[in-house]
Amino acid sequence: MAIRITDDCINCGACEPECPNNAIYEGGIQWRYRDGTNLTTSVSLPNGIVIDPDAPHAPLSTEYYYIVPSKCTECTGFHEEPQCAAVCPVDCCLPDPDHVETSEELLMKKAFLHDGGAPPTKIDVFLEDLERA
Repeated sequence: MAIRITDDCINCGACEPECPNNAIYEGGIQWRYRDGTNLTTSVSLPNGIVIDPDAPHAPLSTEYYYIVPSKCTECTGFHEEPQCAAVCPVDCCLPDPDHVETSEELLMKKAFLHDGGAPPTKIDVFLEDLERA
């Protein structure tokens, strides 16, 4: 499952540089799929929706740091544990029960974002992020 940042966040920013996917953004800042990934060209998801990696998307929070669920791999393939949770001084980086994914799904997402892998077959999290943007 993806990690989420709760409203207990004190906006210290310790988590942001630790994310290998650049899935963490300061509140109020737009996000892009290209940020911190190897996505450079438009990608078609299995349902035909096209992701433009350079397109800016509305912030998911304006008050505190947030994690884009479709970019979060829980650091799978990079580290043994989510680095945001490891460095958070107030323990507000928690598993997101709304975005549960298996280790295999997280590895597929990592391969898609960084290694030129095919888009994940489980795309609901991508659709949710695009709808919110």
